[in-house]
Amino acid sequence: MTQNIKYLFLSLVLIAISCQQSPQKNIETAQPKFDQISTYYFIRHAEKDTTDRENRNPRLTEEGKQRAENWKNVFTAVDFDAIYSSDFIRTKATAQPTAQSKGLKIEIYDHTKLNSEAFKKATKGKKVLVVGHTNTTPYFANAVYGEEYFNNDIDEAEHGKLFIVQVHSNGKNSIQQLTIN
Repeated sequence: MTQNIKYLFLSLVLIAISCQQSPQKNIETAQPKFDQISTYYFIRHAEKDTTDRENRNPRLTEEGKQRAENWKNVFTAVDFDAIYSSDFIRTKATAQPTAQSKGLKIEIYDHTKLNSEAFKKATKGKKVLVVGHTNTTPYFANAVYGEEYFNNDIDEAEHGKLFIVQVHSNGKNSIQQLTIN
């Protein structure tokens, strides 16, 4: 029961964030001009199987599969336009339940080229989920935000961090971090 209340509360917070669209007046023409907002939700992949230290592309553990399902529940009220993942089994498996529930295909991004011009163009004005890694997720959030806000990798044992970045066409960007466990 308390788990359901937690998801309901988080869903309401995410709805409030994702629904922001503020009109502005264009003084010259007196026509309303809408602030175009791009909203990015960044998460790290769920728990991976570390039993084979030589495997550079492991699958999720059972706990990781459950976390991926939990992320789907967290994002129930968010109407994503796109879902991105790096091209690793664990990141795609983390994104899959949410993508499937939204009827979206997982788009692959190059984790070595964060916030490329192609990515910015493809996601402008959209709501986007990005699944990455301990050493890319906070930096990708920084790159989209436009300045260094987070300066540490995510701890290897932490899988519940959610970074939300809103990029406004008027330049008033916002960034926040939540922990969902």
